[in-house]
Amino acid sequence: MTNLDNLWQAYIANKTPALKEKLILHYAPLVKYVAGRLLVHIGQHVEFDDLVGYGIFGLIDAIDKYDNAKGVKFETYASFRIRGAIIDHIRRMDWVPRTLRQKNKQLEQAYTKLEDELGRQPTDEELAEKLELSVEEAQDLMRKSSVLSLVSLDDYMEQNYESSFTSLVANRVDSPEEQTERQERKAMLADAISKLTEKEKLVITLYYFEDLTLKEISSIMKVSESRISQIHTKAITRLQGKLGRYKGLLFT
Repeated sequence: MTNLDNLWQAYIANKTPALKEKLILHYAPLVKYVAGRLLVHIGQHVEFDDLVGYGIFGLIDAIDKYDNAKGVKFETYASFRIRGAIIDHIRRMDWVPRTLRQKNKQLEQAYTKLEDELGRQPTDEELAEKLELSVEEAQDLMRKSSVLSLVSLDDYMEQNYESSFTSLVANRVDSPEEQTERQERKAMLADAISKLTEKEKLVITLYYFEDLTLKEISSIMKVSESRISQIHTKAITRLQGKLGRYKGLLFT
């Protein structure tokens, strides 16, 4: 039995503040990891240390409510709680203007319409013309829209975070209808990703499936971190337009 197992047994038997503090310190790197994964979407608006602070509340909540009898690893359980706590705090801040929400919707629609019309990915110039903006304004809008990907999806928590969390903790078996819908969503996401450029596919794969940071990806692709961020933002914008109401799949 490891020292961590002993610590958990002691805490379950006698939930003292000192034992809880030891668990918090042990799992603090998990909070930083989850916060770092969210930072790419909202780094222009919130400091990393603030995200970590929000996440700590989720970690504490996870420690208080964890039940190892459910058969779920604590790290998995805590990651949902940490992520949920961070997103909840960000959504309460409500610093995204209504006009930006409207422009983000127009951006997604313009991307989708141009791709259908052109049969390929539109250039920044073509997108800017469609939106009646300058190229610089269109690029700035894409950067700002990456924030909305995370914090302004009205059904995000219900459709993705909460449903995934409930399914995980309850360890329940999905109904045939739910299994079919899940397969359809996966197929939809795979099809949307297949339509990205090779660079966009690589960035999405390395970031979301290989868990690499933007800095690590920039080193692999031999371009600047800011360029990787641009590629990521453009890919997310295109995927949002393709996925419609299932765009929350990008962040589960």
